Amino acid sequence: MPSRSRPSKGLGDTVEKITRATGIKQVVEKVSQATGTDCGCGQRRDTLNRIFPYDK
Repeated sequence: MPSRSRPSKGLGDTVEKITRATGIKQVVEKVSQATGTDCGCGQRRDTLNRIFPYDK
């Protein structure tokens, strides 16, 4: 049974949902873990949400 996801606050949340659905997020996390560096995904998501918010 699929879990209910929270509504997107902005473009960053939408991009994250797409990358999770396509498997890109998993690849990025594996590479990030292997190299020992932060991918910056959270910061990028927050920046995109701030610049391109979805109005309610």
